[in-house]
Amino acid sequence: MKVDELGWKILNLLQKNARQSNAEIGRKIGLSSPAVAERIKKMEDYGIINGYKAQIAYTPVGYQLKAIITLRAFMGKLKPFLTMVTSLKEVINCYRITGHENIVLEVVLRDQLHLEHLIDKLIAYGETKTHIVLSNVIEEAPIREI
Repeated sequence: MKVDELGWKILNLLQKNARQSNAEIGRKIGLSSPAVAERIKKMEDYGIINGYKAQIAYTPVGYQLKAIITLRAFMGKLKPFLTMVTSLKEVINCYRITGHENIVLEVVLRDQLHLEHLIDKLIAYGETKTHIVLSNVIEEAPIREI
């Protein structure tokens, strides 16, 4: 399915606020509510829209630290790591990548001691590098046609 200009506008509005009504989206882009609903349903059916989620602010719930951790897996440890990582509650994103490292983890933690305990778990699987996140420069920028 090719996404046209109106489709991209709908996607951008949903990324900013997925709770807005079809009528509200329609007013912003010049379509009727049923037309917006039909386009959204079609994009869901094609897998372009594959879910809706709440964005969590981690600091108010006790996670004061965010970090990016790269892992270069030891020989024979990548597959066991990929199984184990799904059990780590601190991990909010995990990417398998190309290059010197095999894995990039985005993690949220209560404090430095929590980070230390997580690293202690990870080093059994490979060499880690940890980067503390200071701020977010682009807050999940909406996808747009390239």
